Amino acid sequence: MDGLIPILAVIVVLIFVGFLGLTIMGRLKRTGGGARSRVKAGIGKKAKDRDAILRDADKRLAQNPHDVPALIALGDLYYREEDWDKVFKTYGVLLECALGNKDVNEFELNLRYGIAALKADPRSESLENEAYKSLTVARALNQNNYEVNLNLGLLEFRRKNYEKALQILQQARKADPENPVVLRHLGQSFFKLKRFKEAMTYIRMAIDIAPDDKESLYILAECYYDANQVDQALKIFSHLRPDPVMGPNACLFAGTINMEHHQDNKAILDFEIGLKHQNIETGVLLELKYRLATLLLKQQEIGKALGYLKDIQGVNGAYKDVPMLIGKYQELNANKNLQIYLMSPSADFVALCRKVVMSFFDKAKTKITNISVTRNDWADILAEVETTKWSDVVMFRFIRTTGSVGELILRDFHAQVKDAKAGKGICITVGTFSEEARRFTEARLIDLIEKDKLALILNKVDAVAASP
Repeated sequence: MDGLIPILAVIVVLIFVGFLGLTIMGRLKRTGGGARSRVKAGIGKKAKDRDAILRDADKRLAQNPHDVPALIALGDLYYREEDWDKVFKTYGVLLECALGNKDVNEFELNLRYGIAALKADPRSESLENEAYKSLTVARALNQNNYEVNLNLGLLEFRRKNYEKALQILQQARKADPENPVVLRHLGQSFFKLKRFKEAMTYIRMAIDIAPDDKESLYILAECYYDANQVDQALKIFSHLRPDPVMGPNACLFAGTINMEHHQDNKAILDFEIGLKHQNIETGVLLELKYRLATLLLKQQEIGKALGYLKDIQGVNGAYKDVPMLIGKYQELNANKNLQIYLMSPSADFVALCRKVVMSFFDKAKTKITNISVTRNDWADILAEVETTKWSDVVMFRFIRTTGSVGELILRDFHAQVKDAKAGKGICITVGTFSEEARRFTEARLIDLIEKDKLALILNKVDAVAASP
């Protein structure tokens, strides 16, 4: 009997614990169910309140379209729901019918109408003008309101009134010192006013608060560039090249900096990365292609350069000197020797000139006795020429300019011919000769060969050189 007492005690304790647990769970379920019911009731109450506001407003406006309390209730509902089209229309009606009404908050009316005008269609110039007028009135009524200072300050910046933007945004910053949008636009305003030191200060603050703000980072690089801190600018622009939004502009800047420092291969890479982006602004796209084409021409990749130039011409036929470049380099692209004559290093140019001299006179024995080059502008070649009918010393001058050759160059050439005791001079240019130059050679033994005839000579040089 004594042994049963402990067992009975354990059973009683277990029964009591089980009963207590069931009681607690029941209460928890009732409590949880009550909370969910309260949430559902709250949502239902809001829906009922909204429906009630709409029903009441519709009823009153049906009797009087200018019922001010009904319009205010509707405007407030739409503003809280951020239905900006309806906010704009509702507060627009209020502005027409409620001014002077003592029950109307004129400041709030103008502020909300201005904000709705900005957000209903950010690209609309007419809505922007409406916003500007209303926000200006709102600020005249209350200069310390954060919302009006923020929106009007950004609007003044958009309208390029940078001094006003600075003044108003500084007041907005007093209410919210760490707003990156305010800091960024303060920095941009200083940047537009060429006050680079202040610009960099504010933009760095914006970046510290929002490190992923690529727009601020891009503007900081622009500040560095305009402040002649080019290395820092290039580092940021290069970092931003892959960015889908800022990338094309960053590539254009990076490539331009590398061009200025004669880093042509790096610049070409920058421009090519820029052109891989989608949805590039037209002006940026044309400039990327133009600068890339000029570098490719410099590296004698004429065919590839012409492709970019023709792309530009397809969009804007009068872009910079594109038509002139296409006209010039299409011909060069079809004549390799003409490319060498105009664009190749001095050694290749002289080698080509030697070929021309050796093949200039048909069925002649030609021996080159002297070659001199002047600043890569022209080459003088002296040759002894012997044919079945005559023999003489002939001096050739090959001029690389595509422009007009004047009398002074011909006078210099004539002096060289006399000093060399040559019997004849032949002056060759890929451009033209001026009228004064032509008159100077009329009574002298100097032949002039211009672009058209030179092109024919260059076309047959390789064939003649290859013949036995």
